[in-house]
Amino acid sequence: MEPITSEQELQTLLDDGKITQEEYKELLAAMKDKPQASPVLPVGGVILWGEYKSKRRIFDLPLVHIVYGPAIDPATGKLRVAKGIIAIGGIAVGVVALGGAAFGLVALGGLAVGLLAALGGAAIGTGISIGGFAVGTAALGGFAFGYYALGGAAFGVYDFGGNTPFEQWPEWFKRFRR
Repeated sequence: MEPITSEQELQTLLDDGKITQEEYKELLAAMKDKPQASPVLPVGGVILWGEYKSKRRIFDLPLVHIVYGPAIDPATGKLRVAKGIIAIGGIAVGVVALGGAAFGLVALGGLAVGLLAALGGAAIGTGISIGGFAVGTAALGGFAFGYYALGGAAFGVYDFGGNTPFEQWPEWFKRFRR
C-alpha cells in the first residue's frame, strides 16, 4: 500500500471497506495535526511511522518525544531525530535517550553516548559504560577501556579481563579484602 497523502485517498479506503470509521478518524486527525509530517501508511490499522510529542515542556524541550519508523523520512529525505527530556527513536537526543543511536545524560542503544551512563552495543561515556565495546570511567564489556575496566579484553588503571595474566589474579582480588 502506498503512503496516504490526501484526505480523498483516505476517504476511498473507508468507502472500499479497507479501514474502519475509527481508523479513518485517527488517520485523518494525524494528517491534520501534522501537515508538515510524513504521510501515514496504515497496515491493519497500525501506523508505521510518525511521532509523539508531549505538550508538557521543560527547558523548551518536550517532556517525551517518540519518533517511530524509518530514521530517514521517505517523503522529505530528512533525518528524523527524537529530541526531548525523554527521547525515544532511531536517533534520540535527550536527558534520557533510548534508540539505535542514543545521546544523553543516560543513554541506551546500539550506539550509546552518555554523560553519566551508557548501555549499548557500543557504549561511550564519562561515567559508567556497559556494552560489547565500552569506554568510560568505569567500563564493563567485551572490550572495556577505562579507569576501572572489566571485560573480555580490559584496559585501564584498575583492569581485570581475559587479557589479565593468571599470575596477577591473586593480587587483583586482594584489593577487595579488608
